[in-house]
Amino acid sequence: MTRTIVESKTKTAIIGFDQPFCVIGERINPTGRKILAAELEQGDFSRVEADAIAQAAAGANILDVNSGAVFSNKMAEDPRYADNNFVEPPLMKELIERVQAVVDTPLCIDSSVPGALENGLAAAEGRPLLNSVTGEEERLELVLPLVKKYNVPVVAISNDDTGISEDPDVRFAVAKKIVERAADFGIPAHDIVVDPLVMPIGAMATAGLQVFTLVRRLREELGVNTTCGASNISFGLPNRHGVNNAFLPMAMEAGMTSAIMNPIALPVGPKKIAEKKAEIAAAGIILPEDIDDELFVTLFGMGSTKAKAGSEMEAIRAANFLTDNDPSGSDWIKFNRAPVKAGEGRARTGRRRRG
Repeated sequence: MTRTIVESKTKTAIIGFDQPFCVIGERINPTGRKILAAELEQGDFSRVEADAIAQAAAGANILDVNSGAVFSNKMAEDPRYADNNFVEPPLMKELIERVQAVVDTPLCIDSSVPGALENGLAAAEGRPLLNSVTGEEERLELVLPLVKKYNVPVVAISNDDTGISEDPDVRFAVAKKIVERAADFGIPAHDIVVDPLVMPIGAMATAGLQVFTLVRRLREELGVNTTCGASNISFGLPNRHGVNNAFLPMAMEAGMTSAIMNPIALPVGPKKIAEKKAEIAAAGIILPEDIDDELFVTLFGMGSTKAKAGSEMEAIRAANFLTDNDPSGSDWIKFNRAPVKAGEGRARTGRRRRG
């Protein structure tokens, strides 16, 4: 069976056909996160550390670390900051070191800049996953030697110099090309994790069917593990969690073995709580003045004031159980067991002893 081994200093994550689905936490990524990017520009890594801890607690098996930040203020002062080849290599090193200082979860080093990839590989303890290589000739020649040099697995994205094709046969051919070129460097197929590229179903009605077919072919014909940006499938749609929760078990059934995704249900903040309370008051509903925020958001189906595992994680764990990748159901039971409150302890079981 194909198994891709990813390691930290103390832990091992296995991506494999006969393994529980592997969740790669996506949140340490400043792309599209203006607040995080601004904090990184100021040398503030507190949100990175908090995201690492929260994702690990939510059940992420691997943490993706992306260094694609844009430092707009520094760019105005020094034109070198307009070049990602200048910004990302030192940032990646710092990110890897910061994350490793707070969690022992295996890492995925994510950048389009070869210097950042190499800095991340040099800083990472264990055997990280490298993200990524494409079918573009220049990219193959830059990334595959790094994969061989550091003996690490790599994510292979199914696009090339012509861009992303809507034809699944073309995307399969690109994946096959990458696997074959990797073999030329002495990189085995079990160290290639192919991303067949999930299209938004709101823009392409056959996007789900395409990826399921592609994943089966990649598994059966190339013998490789697979991954994807799971939330791409629901982009632009209402109730994205509902679509994601259906997509992930279906992709697993087709043979997908991992996904890059957000494992956390983000906490409900004070602003949303205040808005909801105002809405309720306007409807004439009187609430106790001292109602606890956590109780309030629970009562009104808003989620939680704490970062917790998201509904996608629930869907994945259920699918693991149903496919015998959680054979005793222990992970499912643990996930659904209510936490013990301070001073309460667990309920006792068994017969009471008679005096």
